[in-house]
Amino acid sequence: MKLGYFYGRTGRQIANQRIEYTSEDTKFVSYDTNIVKTTFNDEGKRMIILDSYYWDYSRTTGKYRNEFLGEGIAETRKKIKSGKYILADLN
Repeated sequence: MKLGYFYGRTGRQIANQRIEYTSEDTKFVSYDTNIVKTTFNDEGKRMIILDSYYWDYSRTTGKYRNEFLGEGIAETRKKIKSGKYILADLN
């Protein structure tokens, strides 16, 4: 597994926020809790799965979730509602 990190404006690494890369998936982890997982289904289509409880847990988690997904909360909510994003227990 490889790890990636978020960095603030001063270039310092943000504590408790990381990205975990494996050969099977990529996860955004906040305070050791899985928030978002990206993977591929059997047909090779990219899937985005958000933890059903923690995906919108706090302001800090939301800030880095938005950065990880490259979108704001309104867009994320639309994609959940439309079924493009899946909610599941990732923890």
